[in-house]
Amino acid sequence: MGLRSSVGSRGGGGVLALSLLLLLLLQHAAVPTQGQSASSSDGVPIAQADLQALRAIGQALAAPRGLLRGWNGTGLDACSGAWAGVKCARGRVVALQLPFKGLAGTLSDRVGQLAALRKLSLHDNALGGRVPAAVGLLRDLRGLYLFNNRFAGAVPPALGGCALLQTLDLSGNAFSGTIPSALANATRLYRLSLDHNNLSGAVPASLTSLHFLESLSLNNNNLSGEIPSTIGNLSSLQLLDLSDNLLAGTFPLSLCNVTSLQEINLDGNRIGGHIPDAIDGLKNLTKLSLRKNLLDGEIPATVGNLSRLSSLDVSENNLTGGIPESLSGLANLGALNVSYNSLSGPVPLALSSKFNSSSFVGNLQLCGFNGSAICTSASSPAAMAPPPPLPAKTRKISKKELVIAVAGILFLFALLFCCVLIFWRKDKKDSASAEKKGAKDVTSKEVGKPAGGGGKGNDAGGDGGGKLVHFDGPLSFTADDLLCATAEILGKSTYGTVYKATMEDGSYVAVKRLREKIAKSSKEFETEVNALGKLRHPNLLSLRAYYHGPKGEKLLVFDFMTKGNLASFLHARTPESPPVSWPTRMNIAVGIARGLHHLHSDATMVHGNLTSNNILLDEDNNAKIADCGLPRLMSAAANNNVVATAGALGYRAPELSKLKKANTKTDIYSLGMIMLELLTGKSPGDTTNGLDLPQWVASVVEEEWTNEVFDLELMKDAAAGSETGEELVKTLKLALHCVDPSPVARPEAQQVLRQLEQIKPSMAVSASSSFTGEASHTTATGTTITDDTKSTTGTE
Repeated sequence: MGLRSSVGSRGGGGVLALSLLLLLLLQHAAVPTQGQSASSSDGVPIAQADLQALRAIGQALAAPRGLLRGWNGTGLDACSGAWAGVKCARGRVVALQLPFKGLAGTLSDRVGQLAALRKLSLHDNALGGRVPAAVGLLRDLRGLYLFNNRFAGAVPPALGGCALLQTLDLSGNAFSGTIPSALANATRLYRLSLDHNNLSGAVPASLTSLHFLESLSLNNNNLSGEIPSTIGNLSSLQLLDLSDNLLAGTFPLSLCNVTSLQEINLDGNRIGGHIPDAIDGLKNLTKLSLRKNLLDGEIPATVGNLSRLSSLDVSENNLTGGIPESLSGLANLGALNVSYNSLSGPVPLALSSKFNSSSFVGNLQLCGFNGSAICTSASSPAAMAPPPPLPAKTRKISKKELVIAVAGILFLFALLFCCVLIFWRKDKKDSASAEKKGAKDVTSKEVGKPAGGGGKGNDAGGDGGGKLVHFDGPLSFTADDLLCATAEILGKSTYGTVYKATMEDGSYVAVKRLREKIAKSSKEFETEVNALGKLRHPNLLSLRAYYHGPKGEKLLVFDFMTKGNLASFLHARTPESPPVSWPTRMNIAVGIARGLHHLHSDATMVHGNLTSNNILLDEDNNAKIADCGLPRLMSAAANNNVVATAGALGYRAPELSKLKKANTKTDIYSLGMIMLELLTGKSPGDTTNGLDLPQWVASVVEEEWTNEVFDLELMKDAAAGSETGEELVKTLKLALHCVDPSPVARPEAQQVLRQLEQIKPSMAVSASSSFTGEASHTTATGTTITDDTKSTTGTE
């Protein structure tokens, strides 16, 4: 019985089927079920050539104890289901599948003897060496899945001899050299993934003859040269990812003719020239990412014709002109980034109200978005146009009129100067009076003397020498505004206290006041915090500003997230709160993985304290990782304290008890714990019968009570007859892979992200799964940002 139908059936049959499938997926033993035997054998003994090949393959592999135990027999049962990963038809091996098995060693060239092999799947292991050219002898091969291993050397040109090959995935290895042009001989290819290797040279033009190709992923290599001008011949292409290479040239005009394209990612290259006006030929495009290139010219207004576009990123280029008003009509646009270009003029109102300032910063002449300069008439295109010609006949101005006009202007200037002087003296007197009065109930001396003047980027703190530094465009508030803002405590942590600060204009920011004596010295602190201020990603909580007071006070300013943190979102809801749907939870998991991948790969940074308390949610339940890079600001003693606290909460990887220093693998463990938290609805800090969360999940699976693993709300989703049941199973398996006790066995963030995106529900996140984070916070309204106020919350 298939999972989809059984999950939707009435009574306990759906739950039992889900339990059995999950148990089968998680077991690593080579003991077959009746169903497996039936599908692996037709009663015909295995051919001798195949038996010899399997034995040679087994000898070249270093497998965990017991995994290939069945491979040591006489071979009479090789096609009966007793040999792990082997599937036969008429006595010939048609599939060899051993993914996620902890295999090491090499792939024997005797694999070429398996003449009937259709599928070879050894992905997510630790296999090394070269891929034997003998694989090219497998004329019936349809799928080759060797991704996420340690294979090196050249990609075998002989693979082009696999005439029926449909999927070739060698990503996540250490292949070097060029991409063989001979791969184009595998004319049936519809998916080619060579990303995350060390490949160099040009993208072969021969690949553009693959008319069935739907997905081409060559990202994260060292490819150079231009994108082939004939790439428009890939008439079936849906996904093109050439990001993070060294590609130059221009955006290929022929690409605009590939109407099947849904995603284009050319980030992180050296592509110049204009974005072509013909871009609107891509009627099915949902994602266009051209970040960090050398593009110039204007954003074409024709982009507004891409009605299905949901994500547009053209940041970090040399684009000029204004933001086209036509973008306002893109109803599906959920992500926009035009930051760090040379754009000018006003941001269309529909866009400035939909997206925050991080979408537009870094364009000095851009106005009309939160935190920017106010648009004036001079900002409009009409004002920038040349003045109309003077009439042919104009009256001459007399000397008397000229003298009167000049005198009037001088008088107005003098009057204005006097007014400014009067107001300045009055403001100075009021400030001195307010300071004396406020000393009784507002401990302003704890946060530094209020800043006096403002400046571009820095705001000097009066005579005391305090300094406020903004990272995003013009000053939206001064140090005085920040220090005098009323604040509500959101929580306390080892690093300090977090506040919701209400500014004078009614806007909110989140402020973290660092504890005394835990941060680095002033010079080191400013160096590190200025580096963190440049860290930008949609799934990271960006540092907007910081204040360094005259007495050593340190405040970090972030965007305020109205939904609060993930811990409250999951565990602090009332009985009246709407359920958190599976699409919402999956969207959160994907967002965390995407942010962590950016931290590890692009920012080369470890988080070190990933918990559901520092996963914040925006209005649309998109995840934003908080506290990124904070360990860089702290002393070693403070960071050790954070590691210990993480362990108490259940997010700490077991090896940290000895290492004392976080790394990418310990971050993955924490990510796995958060995924289990999303799936089970249980907090990692809770224990059940003395078992922590991973142990409890494993014990429940072993007892075949799988319905008790998942949150009850998710089981209701699974019972609705959709694909939710299968997605839950796959995500749980991935989460358990992330919390493997062995760091080596855990995947990288990029691998977690890719697998989550493969099983992410296609439906939009339910708008009904909303949650007001403020409801769960104990607040102290009317306090200033000091450490004197106590908090009863543990959120960060």
